Amino acid sequence: MKNYRIAGVILAAVLMAACTPKARISGTLEGAPSDNVIVKLLDVNTYVVLDTLKTDAAGKYSCKVDVKKGQPEFIYLYHGDTKIASLLLEAGDQVNVTSDTKGNYTVEGSPESEKLQEVEESYANFLSTVASMTETSSIARAYVNYYRQCLKYITQNSHSLTVVPVMYQTFEGETPIFSQQTDAIRYRSVADTLLSVYPDSKYVQALSREADNRLKLMDIYSRVDSAEELAFPDLNLPGMDGQKVSLASLDSKVIFLYFWTSQHSQQNLINLEFLGPIYDDYKPKGLEIYAVCLDADKALWANIVRNQNLKWINVNDGLGAASPAVQTYNITNIPTLYIIENGQLVTREMTTEKELRRYLDGILK
Repeated sequence: MKNYRIAGVILAAVLMAACTPKARISGTLEGAPSDNVIVKLLDVNTYVVLDTLKTDAAGKYSCKVDVKKGQPEFIYLYHGDTKIASLLLEAGDQVNVTSDTKGNYTVEGSPESEKLQEVEESYANFLSTVASMTETSSIARAYVNYYRQCLKYITQNSHSLTVVPVMYQTFEGETPIFSQQTDAIRYRSVADTLLSVYPDSKYVQALSREADNRLKLMDIYSRVDSAEELAFPDLNLPGMDGQKVSLASLDSKVIFLYFWTSQHSQQNLINLEFLGPIYDDYKPKGLEIYAVCLDADKALWANIVRNQNLKWINVNDGLGAASPAVQTYNITNIPTLYIIENGQLVTREMTTEKELRRYLDGILK
């Protein structure tokens, strides 16, 4: 009887796996008989290899990909390091892909994949156009035209997941196409529309989080712009001796406003190996660090500051995550580093020591 139960469990598992929604890909890689095609899944911001397929003597291959209902997946096919197809697959799709080893391809059987191909071709043309330009004014015009083209696309395809990669496009390094502060509102609108169609999609949920972050940052800059005297929100927190230190009272040319916790070993290493050497080198040239520790245990914090001999301004009100400083600067992750340059809040990005030193070398001459 026990064996029958085990067999029943195994059969149920097999039947459940068989019922998992799938999409089927049939393809031909021209000029590549008995070669490899790599199938990758975009997992929000990283690629996961799902399978490596072997083409037959005619370059043909096929596979099935798990796709849950209501959760389309971005699937990419590669030949070596060359992308040979970009697909946006829904459960039940049966697509045919014809590619060559240079990356040219056609896709049939998936309207969303056809849209994605158009998006990528349009983006590639824009990048190629900008790369051929030398005059700043020409690049600016090309950017404005492409920005408007993107706006038109996301308006006309508001219920399509193909708008997600459009929202993350960049040019000239890592400059976002949607880089204006007010684009935060557009992110929120796009995310809300897609959430009404694909509430369980990991891509849409990630876009929604990005919209939240952008709205918070926009709020900070809005308050900065409306401030009468200061170009950044002031903080007035107690230091090691219990006396309050005002951020606005500092007259250094560059101020690092740093939010951290002494309870995380990696952040303690940042003090010793990252901020410490930078502070020693650039303090004489006009750098100050205003380090806000978000620990409720002030004794632990004070002990770490003393043991690490942290020479910059260290403050802590003992309220932890409930500190008004958290709300004032919309801190959602730590460590977080803001840079205040000549009284102006210029960035909130945590970056590498090399990049910070390059920035400081240009400012603190």
